Amino acid sequence: MPSTDTPEDIGLLTPGWAGSPAEAATGDAAYVRAMLDAEAALTQAQAALGLAPAAAARAVRAAAADTARYDVRDLALRARTGGNPVIPLVADLTAAVAERDPQAAEYVHRGATSQDMLDTATMLVAVRTLEPVLADLGRTALGLARLAAEHRDTPIAGRTLTQHAVPTTFGLKAAGWRSLVLDAHDRLAAARAALPVQLGGAAGTLAAFHAFAEARGEPASAAGGEPAADGGEPAAAGGEPAADGASEAADLGLRLLAAYAAGTGLAEPALPWHTLRTPVADLGGALAFTAGALGKVAADVLLLSRTETAELSEGSGGVSSAMPHKANPVRATLIAAAARQVPALASVLYGALAAEDERPAGAWHAEWQPLRQALRLVAGAARDAAELAEGLRVHPDRMRHNLDATQALVVSERVAAALSARLGRAAAEQALARASRRAAEHGTGLGQALLEEPAVAGAVSERQLRELTDPTRYTGSAAALLERALRRTGPVRPSP
Repeated sequence: MPSTDTPEDIGLLTPGWAGSPAEAATGDAAYVRAMLDAEAALTQAQAALGLAPAAAARAVRAAAADTARYDVRDLALRARTGGNPVIPLVADLTAAVAERDPQAAEYVHRGATSQDMLDTATMLVAVRTLEPVLADLGRTALGLARLAAEHRDTPIAGRTLTQHAVPTTFGLKAAGWRSLVLDAHDRLAAARAALPVQLGGAAGTLAAFHAFAEARGEPASAAGGEPAADGGEPAAAGGEPAADGASEAADLGLRLLAAYAAGTGLAEPALPWHTLRTPVADLGGALAFTAGALGKVAADVLLLSRTETAELSEGSGGVSSAMPHKANPVRATLIAAAARQVPALASVLYGALAAEDERPAGAWHAEWQPLRQALRLVAGAARDAAELAEGLRVHPDRMRHNLDATQALVVSERVAAALSARLGRAAAEQALARASRRAAEHGTGLGQALLEEPAVAGAVSERQLRELTDPTRYTGSAAALLERALRRTGPVRPSP
């Protein structure tokens, strides 16, 4: 019989991301995989620069690939001693390498600090999680583009402050949703492309790698005033690069950083960013924007799918435990839930920018769970949004029925402009105010009420009033705006 007291978080209270690609990509095992990848890439980069034997790099990579030997729960418990999971993982990886090649064990984690590995692993987790997210945003944009094109001229009541305002089209509304989704895609894609590797050593100077090079008898770096590799003049005092950039190009730490970035597939940072948390803050901001953009779509769908509105419905609504007749808008509900959580999580990441010294106590640690949860929530919301856009059912007849609910008062703005041209502004406003009150009180149409105004009846024909009070004829530039919005190129080929 399955256990009912497992400590694992398997998504029971988070149906938005349960079963999504992000569930596996952000789980504890995925973080261990990413940390092992980071360790293997570091040894490989050192081997490429002659700081470690090639055999050591092969041994570390082989030991890192054997993920089954690393007990995630045990690592979590042992992490309490040092405050992060890298320390026990390095111990286990070192032991695994020693079994293969005892001499290679000394090159595990050499010169790095725990934050280097966990930050790099976090960036790898983020990149791997964002791939399906971007694909789902692409699907969502395509689905919304189809809806916008199909309903280019479908009239719907525009609503402001919850009330009917003037007519618009559902096509323009869907095009607006798509615009936000594309904005989110652009921001997340830019954030993903900029996610950097982390390597700084104990205090962000990469000094340990210089020490290892010197111990091996390698030529010292040209930077920092040390003798140049070719025996020429030393670099300027204080480590200033030579005018031609030769000092920077020769610096061992910078070359290692470049090799490490290439090995992980992450961006190369200008500086170690132990306490310069721009990458995490930018990622958090992009995730919060994405959650909000999808939340706008969900908010509109939720309102327009109310029983009394019934202008939209989800392709396959969710069931109710107590009311068999209900088809709940579950996809929109889960998206709305994510939109309410991610901004708060991003605020923690922005707060962590105020990190002290060269490596912080607490600020860095505070990022781990909020960032992972934000990735999960946005990934789940993007999956739900794609399903929502692809299956959304539009009910034009209901839209027209609701548009007519005010008996043409929804186009009073248009009528006012037309009457002002014939009667003068003051007289037109007075006549329209009287007619609007009668129409609302007696349930007659605005056109009929206006015909009862002598000044209006003498200036406008009944046929002209019918045209003026037809809400489908007052959508302004909606079609042109929609066409311009759809000319914006979306993701050409979303990732699979």
